[in-house]
Amino acid sequence: MIDHAVNLARADSPFRVDSLLRAAAWTGCLWIAAAGSIADEPPAFSGARSFKHLEAIAALGPRPSGSPGMAKQRELVIAHFQAAGANVSRQAFQIRDRRTGQPVPMENLIVEWHPERTDRVLLGAHYDTRPFPDRDPVDPRGVFLGVNDGGSGVAVLMELATAVRDLPGPIGVDFVLFDAEEYVVAPRDPYCLGSNFFARQYAAACQAGTQPHRYRCGVILDMVADRDLEIFQEQHSVGWPDTRPIVDDLWGVAARLGVRQFVPRPKYTVEDDHVPLRMIGRIPTCDVIDFDYPQWHTTADTLEHCSAESLEAVGRVVLEWLRGLE
Repeated sequence: MIDHAVNLARADSPFRVDSLLRAAAWTGCLWIAAAGSIADEPPAFSGARSFKHLEAIAALGPRPSGSPGMAKQRELVIAHFQAAGANVSRQAFQIRDRRTGQPVPMENLIVEWHPERTDRVLLGAHYDTRPFPDRDPVDPRGVFLGVNDGGSGVAVLMELATAVRDLPGPIGVDFVLFDAEEYVVAPRDPYCLGSNFFARQYAAACQAGTQPHRYRCGVILDMVADRDLEIFQEQHSVGWPDTRPIVDDLWGVAARLGVRQFVPRPKYTVEDDHVPLRMIGRIPTCDVIDFDYPQWHTTADTLEHCSAESLEAVGRVVLEWLRGLE
């Protein structure tokens, strides 16, 4: 366009100045219109940016509850969400390690977007890693990075931050990062400690009349970066009558967007953070999880088995679902 405008201003043309000005003005108007249309577009979910967040998390190394890696991760994600404009609160609790009897400090993180909106939904992910890769056939007490199982849900939420910050409509959103979903060192150790604590606190506040808002529903994101992503519908989520509509809506959005990684039929029953949220907190919550992950709880749960494309598939569906809530 600029080359064309310059050609209009040949030295032998009596109208070279006026022509140049008119062409420049026309070009400028087109640029302004294009810039305006770009500015009006709602933020899109980028799998590439989400994968960058996953790389930063993985670079911290193992992140089991109470570890230096977890402390570094906690500061990383708090800084990220606060920079994006969220209110972040830390919900502290502790347990005693069954091996040593020593207290282990733990913290859920509650990331609030549009806190003035009382009709809210919860997006959750655990951000701890298992202490050991206990399913590894060679080194079950080796190094467990937990890139997919522990990092992927957090990476999706980190990329959703900008879009949720600008989310129109009446719905507020909380991201909740649960600690100690996998603080398991012996066969009978309980799972989902962070979500249990959160659900009990929420239920008690609701009963006492001190809870300032109620969650309409919730979605847990877990192991969503698998390079060969297939997300079947989790059995609890389709079996509970109050969570089945959430599943139908999410997989319906995926079908509309052509996201084939969401497979519209049930497969696994998974005891994940959605269970205490629904059973204790009475928050209808479904689980979005790819349980067909060969590297699960092994030393091979690394970046090479994860992909930006998978993160984008999940992020696009969740973001479009949020935008469709009324």
